Amino acid sequence: MSRPVNTTFPLTVTHTLSEQDKQDLFTGLRAWNHQFIDTALWGPLSVMCRHDQGPLQGGLAGSIKGRWLCIDYLWVSEAQRGAGLGGELIRAAEQAAVARGCHSAQVDTFSFQALPFYQKQGYVLKNWSR
Repeated sequence: MSRPVNTTFPLTVTHTLSEQDKQDLFTGLRAWNHQFIDTALWGPLSVMCRHDQGPLQGGLAGSIKGRWLCIDYLWVSEAQRGAGLGGELIRAAEQAAVARGCHSAQVDTFSFQALPFYQKQGYVLKNWSR
């Protein structure tokens, strides 16, 4: 559902984002940002754990954005939970990020159970209000 908004500019508010609009938005944003940032400092970062090419036991997916490690997803299999794998995944990502010049990290999570885990790894909430 989309609806026009009565403004000076031809705005449309929707609750969906078409692939074309997303591509156009990111193309414009990247073109603007490339004037000001070193794109070599941006890119994906992942750490995965598999035993002997078996099923995934855990993994971390994120990215390097400038001088920041951004952790987007972290998962540990039921069989490995509590064994320290989550902490090792984070430490490996942090080491790789520091090697690429990062000085800080950011975590994005929807999991209410994740806060104590990340705090145990040394992460703190910044500028958070409830």
